[in-house]
Amino acid sequence: MLSLDQLQRVFPNCKAPAAWAEALAPAFQKYEIETPDRIASFLAQTGYESAEYNRLEENLKYTTAARLTKVWPKRFPDEASAMPYVNNPQGLANMVYANRMGNGDVASDDGYRYRGRGIIQLTGRSNYDAAADAIGVDLLNTPDLLAEPKWAALSAGWYWQSRGLNELADDRTHDDDLEDFARITRRINGGLAGLKQRFSLFKRVYAELVR
Repeated sequence: MLSLDQLQRVFPNCKAPAAWAEALAPAFQKYEIETPDRIASFLAQTGYESAEYNRLEENLKYTTAARLTKVWPKRFPDEASAMPYVNNPQGLANMVYANRMGNGDVASDDGYRYRGRGIIQLTGRSNYDAAADAIGVDLLNTPDLLAEPKWAALSAGWYWQSRGLNELADDRTHDDDLEDFARITRRINGGLAGLKQRFSLFKRVYAELVR
């Protein structure tokens, strides 16, 4: 398992390591994240997603239209289309997440209500609903609970196991750790954003766990 000292060493910028060490222990046990490969993969991915467990809510405040066109090029083909969403996180979330992941339309406010939260950035009404059933708490009516260590850890553990990520973390078939890690990243991120940083963090955590 993971000790407080180990967590502090691998996440030196974490502001509440004791709370996270306490929250992670039952999540690891419940969702079978108990080998060095699994723990290192989980911590690397969730640590990247949450800036070492410090950022528990998706940052949707963009200060320039140019940045929006780079992040969501299909949604915003030019800066003029992006301008209404500059410094407008609620409007942005409702637009880009509307009619996806179980969310309603733009007017439903589901996109903003069920924006990315927790250490794995759980997103979308359907994911909140499924996680709520799994961990036994009402996330549809109290989505902000995912910003608390206990529920953030449990929801991330549920997502991890339910997407088959334990098995990918174990995979040594072709002895290509980076490719295995890329597959995990795609199932969490939808793409390969930050792959090198995630893999570097994995190697650091793994070395700490097996030393």
